[in-house]
Amino acid sequence: MRENILDAAEERFARRGYAATPLREIADAAGVNPAMVHYYFGSKHDLLRQVLERTLQPLAAAIAGMRQAGHAPAPELSRLISSTVRTHPNLPVLMVREVMLPGGAMQQRFLEEMAPRLGGALPDMLAGEQGQGRLAQDLDPGVTALLLLALSIFPYIVRNVAEPGMGIPYDEAGLDALEWHISRMIERGIAP
Repeated sequence: MRENILDAAEERFARRGYAATPLREIADAAGVNPAMVHYYFGSKHDLLRQVLERTLQPLAAAIAGMRQAGHAPAPELSRLISSTVRTHPNLPVLMVREVMLPGGAMQQRFLEEMAPRLGGALPDMLAGEQGQGRLAQDLDPGVTALLLLALSIFPYIVRNVAEPGMGIPYDEAGLDALEWHISRMIERGIAP
């Protein structure tokens, strides 16, 4: 029941936004009454926080593992991010709405609690890759981290336009091809 509520909230918050989504709608979509949402999550804000944490905690743990191992190749980081997004396809839009845009309901909390373990960890990890000679020395680790995130996440944000407008399939084969292209661009750029 808890997972059904989280799934319904993730989809509704991404589609309509946190402020515009009533708890009753989430409860109806999850097949429970609103009291159950309050029982499991307390408040609507806590529900949003737990929707994000459910997805981002495993990603943060995987990033921490790579950091501890001292081995964080950019293509592997991209595949890790992409894998998370494939499992939770509403996450990128939800993150844009409630974390990235001004006034996002979770922006401050994300910056304080999650960012240092997610994208905020990437510049140091990429600098470590430079120190090991596995990343070009002329790349700024911070800018490289930002572009790595952009390449890995943006295609999922624009799915509703890219699929019909550009003919990019988002089925399993299409997502595999998308991941391959992202890795290829990260490893070798677009030069022939």
